[in-house]
Amino acid sequence: MALTFLIGGARSGKSSLAVDIGHRHDAAGIDVTYIATAPVIDDDMADRIERHREERPAAWSTIEEPTDLIGALDAVSSGLAIIDCLTLWTSNLMWADHGDNAIRELATNTAHAAASRTEPTVAISNEVGLGIHPDTDLGRRYRDVLGWVNQIWAEAADTSLLLVAGRAVSLADPWGHLDVPVARTD
Repeated sequence: MALTFLIGGARSGKSSLAVDIGHRHDAAGIDVTYIATAPVIDDDMADRIERHREERPAAWSTIEEPTDLIGALDAVSSGLAIIDCLTLWTSNLMWADHGDNAIRELATNTAHAAASRTEPTVAISNEVGLGIHPDTDLGRRYRDVLGWVNQIWAEAADTSLLLVAGRAVSLADPWGHLDVPVARTD
């Protein structure tokens, strides 16, 4: 288990599964570091962050880093790293005026850094492209950029799971399921 990517909608069970994975590693004597990307922007977010903190054992290390995930991963000396979440990370990058291509490049570099760790990493993200078509330019841009980020992380991951109602479906490379002719080279 090098890089595991968990994706799903709101309240699908992705964060709960990541915490459960952390508990299992902790019980096996493996260090756990939780990398939180959520900035406190209002009272609701402050309450959510506090609930997440209460879910985690005090023995787990926490790194709060809204944008520099490579730096946060480098700071994890050993054990499991849980990144929660790429959804907010992408939003944070957009609010920091990173362009779409810069975010895609950062996503590629960060996903490769996570996948190349010798210790396991779990990354969490939301699937936001299955709902209503956003009615603002910013909403559509965010949906598209996060879709690219999610594709990049899923491709880099050893295991990608879609969570729905607390249940997981394994995501596979579509080319493994398709019988498509190969282009002739002669």
